[in-house]
Amino acid sequence: QVQLVESGGGLVQPGGSLRLSCASSGLTFSTYAMSWYRQVPGTERDLVARISGGGSWKKYGDSVKGRFSISRDNVKNTVYLQMNDLKLEDTAVYYCGAAPDYWLSDTQEYWGQGTQVTVSS
Repeated sequence: QVQLVESGGGLVQPGGSLRLSCASSGLTFSTYAMSWYRQVPGTERDLVARISGGGSWKKYGDSVKGRFSISRDNVKNTVYLQMNDLKLEDTAVYYCGAAPDYWLSDTQEYWGQGTQVTVSS
């Protein structure tokens, strides 16, 4: 049984930082590309960042480039999202997704339950 469990969300002031974690179990972690998506109620789930199974390839959404950084630890089976210089518009539920490296698409095979990030003064 595959599980993806996000943590690290919370309330932060504009300009602040948070680090999200997504711990996985039940899959061969290093063969999966891992992604962070975010969603505001009433809108589509948008890609924030993606990292390949080995960690050598990364992709970021335009709105977070230069502020967010994705990384992974294939020993701990965990993917991270370091979020710096947070803005009000970063407020959303953040989801962790997993897809086999070879899929090479935006479709995710597995999803976590999400963690709320709220940026507010």
